[in-house]
Amino acid sequence: MFLLRWLWKNMKGDRAIYCVALCMTVICQAMHLIAPHITQEIIDTFLVGEEAAENLRTGTDRLVFLLCAMIGFTLLRCVIQYSSNMCYERASQGIIYRVRKVLFDNIESQDAQFYDSHRTGDVMTVVTGDLEMVRHSIAWIIKTTLECIVLYSATMVFFFTIDWLMALCMMVMTPFILLITKGFRRTVGPFYVTLREKLSEMNTRAEENISGNRVVKAFAREDTEEERFDVCNKAYNEANKKAAFTWLKFFPGLEITAQSLSVICVLFGGIFVAWGRLSFGEYAAFAGLVWTLSNPMRTLGNIVNDYQRFTASANKIIELYYSKPFITDREDADDVPGRLEGRVEFKDVSFGYGRTQVLHDINFTAEPGETVAIMGATGSGKTSLINLIPRLYDTTGGQVLVDGHDVRKMKLKQLRGGIGIATQDVLLYSDTIEGNISFGNIDLPEDEVEKYAKAADAHNFIMHTPDGYDTIIGERGVGLSGGQKQRISLARALAVKPSILILDDTTSAVDLETERNIQDALDNLDFPCTKIIIAQRITTTRRADKIIVLRDGTIAEMGTHEELIRQNGYYREVYDLQK
Repeated sequence: MFLLRWLWKNMKGDRAIYCVALCMTVICQAMHLIAPHITQEIIDTFLVGEEAAENLRTGTDRLVFLLCAMIGFTLLRCVIQYSSNMCYERASQGIIYRVRKVLFDNIESQDAQFYDSHRTGDVMTVVTGDLEMVRHSIAWIIKTTLECIVLYSATMVFFFTIDWLMALCMMVMTPFILLITKGFRRTVGPFYVTLREKLSEMNTRAEENISGNRVVKAFAREDTEEERFDVCNKAYNEANKKAAFTWLKFFPGLEITAQSLSVICVLFGGIFVAWGRLSFGEYAAFAGLVWTLSNPMRTLGNIVNDYQRFTASANKIIELYYSKPFITDREDADDVPGRLEGRVEFKDVSFGYGRTQVLHDINFTAEPGETVAIMGATGSGKTSLINLIPRLYDTTGGQVLVDGHDVRKMKLKQLRGGIGIATQDVLLYSDTIEGNISFGNIDLPEDEVEKYAKAADAHNFIMHTPDGYDTIIGERGVGLSGGQKQRISLARALAVKPSILILDDTTSAVDLETERNIQDALDNLDFPCTKIIIAQRITTTRRADKIIVLRDGTIAEMGTHEELIRQNGYYREVYDLQK
């Protein structure tokens, strides 16, 4: 019932048309009884009986009327059936549009922890294949279930109006159908949960290989990856076969039970006609409506089969639908309008991923306009530290303050709107170069785009591309070198004129001359900006007002370039190696 309530909730806007479709389904299925009823009257009045010949001679007009009525009602039923199908399709397309929108909005609002624990392939399966099962449930499962209920019930009522004993004979197989269906439902349910998981694993494997195809080719791992995908593909295939074969084991029982109704109709109907309990017309009505009992019985297995598929998919959708981010605006969040000054302070900050502690007792301050460089060996916690400033993650202890406000008490849009970030691992979109640079400010004038591209030393290579700033770059920046992507990423961060600029080893893939040009541009920005830079090159850090060296998640050294090279620590070692 929860799934039905959830579907009804998300059908807002199409509920009226869906109710109309349900009503048309009821009418359409009930109209199946009209033709057999007319057939019964025609046979008993005009084809058999002592007065059949006289009625045929004197009642021609009535016979023509009955035949025309049969044709007319059949055509009307087809029109109603077509109209109801159109309504079902409109309602089902409407619901998956709304649910997909909610899902994507919810995915966009999730914090970094969500993406740490959810596979991309699993999320993609939810917003594609799983949603198709929602549409199928609206357009087919519910509709077909109602058709079977109405058709079976209306037929049995009609049968009881003709002869109660014959009607009971036609009902004798119903308990067997229900028992078979119940057993099938219990057996097949777990198979579809497994099937859904195997599909997700296969999609994840495919997505990783598509996005990482260059790495696969670089290491000549095509054969290995093909084998690993084949393992997932076989697992999905086996899960599919188990579910399908389970259905095939129960199908013969359903089919035999449904087809036995024809035997019952011929056997008992023939006996009752011979006894004079039924007329030929009444027998024809029973025989003509056998399919209205056997079809629902036969279809019941398909309904259960598809419903189990829908349940497995819907549970995944609902899990994502109601998933809430941990990092959100607090109700008592501080309102900090206007531009941030850019003062950043860490007070006794600790942070960890689950049980793994990454940062311990971090204390430092970056004054507005200062440049703070962060160094340290791989795994020392550099990226984790800068991720705490825009609240991509929250501290497990202590406070991160921006302009004296605890970032956990600031509104996310105000906080992140004043921060520009450029990372070493650059993500560019399938868009123009101009579109990528102006991503954070879509109203940025063309001359401003060019200005910040020059500041990132990207203008020259951009002008050598086929269409300049209008050049479409491939997905994730395919076709650009690592250094070119980093420079576009830097221009994108500068284009929002941030109060706090965070650079995560952004110049690691550029040459020393380009790095020097970028450093000169960063020193002469036309807007006030506090710069926090992760770097491993002394050429970058030596200009900083403050250098912080991390070791095992703690601050091991802190000072200016001149102060640190006088110490025999990590910074001095790096300095000696790069001299």
